[in-house]
Amino acid sequence: MDNTKIKTDIAVFCFNPFQENTYVISDTNKDCWIIDPGCYTLQEQKKLINHIEQNQLRPVRLLNTHCHLDHIYGNKFIADEFHLELGIHEKEIPVLQAAPMAARMFGSKIPEPCEPAYFIKEGEQLLLNDVVFDILFTPGHSPGSICFLNREEKYTIAGDVLFQGSIGRTDLPGGDYDTLIKSIRTQLFILDDEMKIYNGHGPSTTIGEEKKFNPYLNN
Repeated sequence: MDNTKIKTDIAVFCFNPFQENTYVISDTNKDCWIIDPGCYTLQEQKKLINHIEQNQLRPVRLLNTHCHLDHIYGNKFIADEFHLELGIHEKEIPVLQAAPMAARMFGSKIPEPCEPAYFIKEGEQLLLNDVVFDILFTPGHSPGSICFLNREEKYTIAGDVLFQGSIGRTDLPGGDYDTLIKSIRTQLFILDDEMKIYNGHGPSTTIGEEKKFNPYLNN
């Protein structure tokens, strides 16, 4: 029997042409984090705002797991709308700065610039009131990828590090296959098999499922 006390609610939105997962994590006090806002169109912006307003949430943090194009489209909009400062890992600065070039390469619109106000360090903890999130440093897909780990409720917001049956691509600037595999094995696969992985694209999965069935990792 699982006696885990649920303290947070997780809302997932699939946004932009890359079908990126944007997360809104709220606690029982109605404070919330917005992680990787990928809202690309006015309609997507409205969808995110409607969720926040209808649930009477108060955004208190704007965070990126990493700064690839599809995960940052809504940064400027959210920062302005809710007067929030952006937090990222320092090693993501080159990725953030390369966003206009990446947009041109993919033929998509250039995101509005939104500079980080502070840096999130590996090994530290961030608090959503009394809910603790450990910061895991998981480079490989990008140089400063981080995961937000909620040990008590057994879930991780993992960005594009680990997917259901797959892993993040490593052919973009700053990516490295061996580094990514090491990050998954040393940072994620040491977690409980029941640990749920909320990733940047597609359905969620668990550590146990990926240990058994992920073709990149089960050898």
